[in-house]
Amino acid sequence: MPLARIDLVRGKSAEYRHTIGEVIYEAMLSTLNVPKDDRFQIITEHGDSDFVADPTYLGIHRTRDTVIIQVTLNLGRTLEVKKAFYKAVADGLHARLGLRREDVFINLVEVPKENWSFGNGEAQYA
Repeated sequence: MPLARIDLVRGKSAEYRHTIGEVIYEAMLSTLNVPKDDRFQIITEHGDSDFVADPTYLGIHRTRDTVIIQVTLNLGRTLEVKKAFYKAVADGLHARLGLRREDVFINLVEVPKENWSFGNGEAQYA
């Protein structure tokens, strides 16, 4: 059920962007217990002037390579599961792309199951 929105500064290759999506999907499968093939992602590149990620907020030093990931998903996952997801994504992006863990910003938005329609004008999980 998750919908991932992935935002980054323009200029990365299609392969780089695809790998980001792969890492997030794999982390969802391994930590969030999402069903196989439940992959919905929107990857958007932005010009320098349209992408702001404070370079020092909370003492974390970010670069222009920062990736902002927002995942909308069903309510109900524990704090431990969420932390495991954050770690899996940051570690996976670091391992596969060399992306600094400090440059991985993740936001989860939890919604009730009835807030989804996967097509046909139906609420499949209501």
